[in-house]
Amino acid sequence: MKIIMLGAPGAGKGTQAKMIAAKYSIPHISTGDIFRANIKEGTELGQKAKEYMDKGLLVPDELVVDLIMDRFQQDDAKNGYVLDGFPRTIPQAEALDKALAAAGEAVDFAINVEVPDENIVNRMSGRRACVGCGATYHVVYNAPKVEGVCDTCGEKLILRDDDKPETVLNRLSVYHEQTQPLIDYYTEKGIEKEVDGTQDMNKVFDDIVAILG
Repeated sequence: MKIIMLGAPGAGKGTQAKMIAAKYSIPHISTGDIFRANIKEGTELGQKAKEYMDKGLLVPDELVVDLIMDRFQQDDAKNGYVLDGFPRTIPQAEALDKALAAAGEAVDFAINVEVPDENIVNRMSGRRACVGCGATYHVVYNAPKVEGVCDTCGEKLILRDDDKPETVLNRLSVYHEQTQPLIDYYTEKGIEKEVDGTQDMNKVFDDIVAILG
């Protein structure tokens, strides 16, 4: 079962990807994790990626696809995987499809966790992070026992710059411009499945399980 997760920043796709991975005993694969693992292990692909990252450049799509395909060959991925955070653009999707086709494989599902922009802004602007231990809270859905104070270590909670409404809106506009076309791309292939991400987290998961069968 080869699954790609789609959805705007803050839609909750990462949470769902982890739940899918746990239920179906397949790895949750994110490009960030792959980069870190390869760089740490000093692999040839990792060294190439590090050269770009050290210069502050984006790692080229071809190299990212090589890293991902290498990860797919590992034993834990023999029954499938959940790919989270890639592809983000049409060229990336095409490069991935080409590499998979060469290996006689294809993506089975592209799950789109759909949440309106205003919901995402509300969600993310309600997030609070601890300056001490990094624990995260939400003023509505996961409030600390004492307002503005971390339950774990007692340090102050802050609204990160990433979660400020103006930053979130900017990230969403980039998402719609770059990633929204992917939804059309996978719809044309007949593998895009949409779930309502505004529901309770467990209900969203139930809907995804119903799709995966």
